[in-house]
Amino acid sequence: MRADVSVIIPCFRCAGTIARALSSVLDQTLPPGEIYLIDDYSNDSGETLGELFKLRDAHPVANIQVLTLNENIGPGGARNVGWATATKTYVAFLDSDDTWHPHKLELQLRWMEAHPEVSLTAAQTKPIRPGESPKKIDDAFTANLVSPSKLLFINIFPTRTVMVRREIEFRFHPYKRYAEDYLLWLCIVLSGLQAYVLSVPLGFTYKDEVSSNRLSSRLWAMWLGEVDTYESLRKTGFISRGSSFICIIFSFLKFSVRLLRRAFSSTRT
Repeated sequence: MRADVSVIIPCFRCAGTIARALSSVLDQTLPPGEIYLIDDYSNDSGETLGELFKLRDAHPVANIQVLTLNENIGPGGARNVGWATATKTYVAFLDSDDTWHPHKLELQLRWMEAHPEVSLTAAQTKPIRPGESPKKIDDAFTANLVSPSKLLFINIFPTRTVMVRREIEFRFHPYKRYAEDYLLWLCIVLSGLQAYVLSVPLGFTYKDEVSSNRLSSRLWAMWLGEVDTYESLRKTGFISRGSSFICIIFSFLKFSVRLLRRAFSSTRT
């Protein structure tokens, strides 16, 4: 039996991590109906593309499809390409350097099938070390409805844990490089569709999201991405000018705190 879920994994120069990410999908207690690996025009002399085809050929029964783009459009645009090709009722997203808990699809799908009024679910996420095994999760989890006012101030939907109904009309903003996922989640919730967060860790990241050098070097760009998100919501009428201003100020304070935490962490190492 396979889940009525299409899994979408955008890939850019991901030859070193995609096998780990894909393994976490193939090892699901309820495997997905189809998997899309999208090469976002990786400029690594074909290394990523070769790895994607190698993994596809190594798992012929997993219904893995490799999609190739003729230009680099970013993760949001790459996800849209997979979404447009997907055929299953639900779509789940995973980045090429992240992984899932083995029970992720089974638990999340069954909850959404039991709640057809819900358009999006996400879950908790945790950092994990390479080689570390996910811990057993508690079956007695809760599901919490996310209000627009809460989501406007903090993105509590880690993309690596999100599952949506394929039929919803909203998509990732094409070519937007930062906060493209946050903009989509906000459009979904502000439009009146229901979204819930499950209180179990179903997604894992292998980088420290506070202290990593990669994050520190992109903090400014990430903040500008959030600013652009709020401005996009204002221009499309989802929020007022005043709400946009308040959100931008709060966002600046939030990223300032993260920058200070990063600086403090650096002085301790």
